[in-house]
Amino acid sequence: MQHFQRDIKDHWRVRYQNPGFPHVQQGWVLPPGQEEAFDPFVIMADDWFKRGTFSDHPHRGFQTITYVIDGRLEHIDNAGGYSVLDAGDVQYMNAGSGARHAEEAYGDDLIHTLQLWLNLPARLKGTGSFYQNIRVEDAPVAHVDGGTIRVYSGDVAGVKGPIESLVPITMAEVSLMEGAEYTHVLPENHNAFLYVLAGELAAGESGTILSKTDAATLTFNEGREASAPSELKLLANSRARVLIYSGVPLRENVVARGPFVMNSEDEIRQAFFDYQAGKFGPPAVK
Repeated sequence: MQHFQRDIKDHWRVRYQNPGFPHVQQGWVLPPGQEEAFDPFVIMADDWFKRGTFSDHPHRGFQTITYVIDGRLEHIDNAGGYSVLDAGDVQYMNAGSGARHAEEAYGDDLIHTLQLWLNLPARLKGTGSFYQNIRVEDAPVAHVDGGTIRVYSGDVAGVKGPIESLVPITMAEVSLMEGAEYTHVLPENHNAFLYVLAGELAAGESGTILSKTDAATLTFNEGREASAPSELKLLANSRARVLIYSGVPLRENVVARGPFVMNSEDEIRQAFFDYQAGKFGPPAVK
């Protein structure tokens, strides 16, 4: 049976800005304002920062997936949670009805992270907040000719990732040696994107050339069943690393303002009111 062959739908090179110390540098892998195209994903930021950039702050209505590229990330929440994540580690957070936390560079580190915002359907926006830390050694690795696939979420390459997302997603880091060919299998009805961490590769049926700090969305068939597989062909022109994410579109109205992602302006106003009224609890401090 011939599976649907994925291609590159759109691609761009991430552009960076310097917000000013302690937020040293930021680029948008998934820029704001394109929620319909990225659905169920909202934004993804590529950040370099020192301590003091993302101190105590609230969230509501979505989930975050934070991947540590380099440095150590100190996480504190106002329910008493505390952890330090290292390179290759991932934190999944369900903000749900309201989370309040801090994400800091540990000590004097310069931390480099990717943070993805994953939307929640309206029926799950009132769920309780929780966090899940995935250590790099806990994410299973599949071995393929000329490379490895580290799976953080979903069933990929014959292994299952440990992230327990409230909505079905896949997240995998593909590492390939120069000249290696690999076919990444995704559910056909998942909207998907990739981000190149290192090297250069040719992707999709068109063989589109992508290199470090390039992002791309992929073609997909939204109406198909979740069980229908699709294939994304990758050819490494040099030693390469790429993150690939996918999820089922929610197709709900999205209103994103500041730290909240809701379905209407009224819900956004209520979120700000609840935070100012102290309904998110006390500040997140160590």
